[in-house]
Amino acid sequence: MVGEITKDNRSPLLPDRQDQKDFFVCDIFDAAPKGDMASMAHPIFSLSTKPDHQTRRYEDERGKNYVEVRPSSDGLATIHDRDVLIYCISQVIAALNEWRQVQRVVRLKAYDMLKATNRVTDGRGYKGLRAALIRLQGTQIETNISTGGTEQLDIFSIIDRARIVRETRDGRMQEIEIELSDWVFNAIRAQEVLTLHRNYFRLRKPLERRLYELARKHCGRQTQWRIGLPALQRKCGSTSTMREFRRLVGAIVQQDEAHHHIPDYAIRLDGEMVIFENRGTMDTLVSDIVGDPIRLGSGAHEQARAAAPGWDVHYLEQAWRSWMADGGLDAPRDSDKAFVGFCGKWWLCCTNGVRDSLCESSVV
Repeated sequence: MVGEITKDNRSPLLPDRQDQKDFFVCDIFDAAPKGDMASMAHPIFSLSTKPDHQTRRYEDERGKNYVEVRPSSDGLATIHDRDVLIYCISQVIAALNEWRQVQRVVRLKAYDMLKATNRVTDGRGYKGLRAALIRLQGTQIETNISTGGTEQLDIFSIIDRARIVRETRDGRMQEIEIELSDWVFNAIRAQEVLTLHRNYFRLRKPLERRLYELARKHCGRQTQWRIGLPALQRKCGSTSTMREFRRLVGAIVQQDEAHHHIPDYAIRLDGEMVIFENRGTMDTLVSDIVGDPIRLGSGAHEQARAAAPGWDVHYLEQAWRSWMADGGLDAPRDSDKAFVGFCGKWWLCCTNGVRDSLCESSVV
């Protein structure tokens, strides 16, 4: 049952099915999982494990922005269906980081996607993927929330189209083409995305995934984020009663206290307040250099986004650290200023089509 507390010492996480990697798919794991901020901030995806045919409408506190989500006959897209979108966004961002041209149509291998999102690769996995594509295409969104500076006062699907390009002899999907909506693609081009921990795909419960998304969006690298239970329920898109929602959150809190299984953030309840506390694990994720003494301030990445619009700042941070390491440079006096300056020069030389020594030596 959803929300039931694990009664033994086993981890609440799903098994890591990426442990047994096949040789010919190893490269797909280089693309860090990415989620678009708009659907992380707003409850686009259903938390139900059964077909959900309820139309949802959400408005902000001022009633200025809204999003209305309407199901097809197959039901609303679920938070597990979102894995497909995360995988597509991750691949497009990885291509942009390599200076490759991208477009809204993404071609992928079904097996690669199943492996990268920690799904089973037997018949159940392919059947589930087909159902996810149907729900993603069928779910309609109406909103005036802008992505990439473009306000979409429109009705559109989460993905515009999904086409099976190639199948195996036994009818399994081999290659798929997915056409992303303008809303999603605008967010990608504007880099309105956040890196997700890979253990996101190992979270069993839909509510666990939603809580992590909200923490990643609203807490980020801050020490703590606090939110009341009623507001959290609205942001989660939960249709449970308040009493049941509190029980479900409480069960997750107890499991996290025992197993520390929620990535990057600890969750605890304090009366009617839910408190997300940064575990301090994200700095080690973006810095691959062991023993690296350089630490960036909390506002450095925002300044970097302004200096290099359209680029993944975590990718640029890795490039910056590698550039300094390769050149034997000492740690700068002002790390934030040095990093932002690096990003500005990177953006300038890439925009002008010039790959100078800094750009050439910084490719990671």
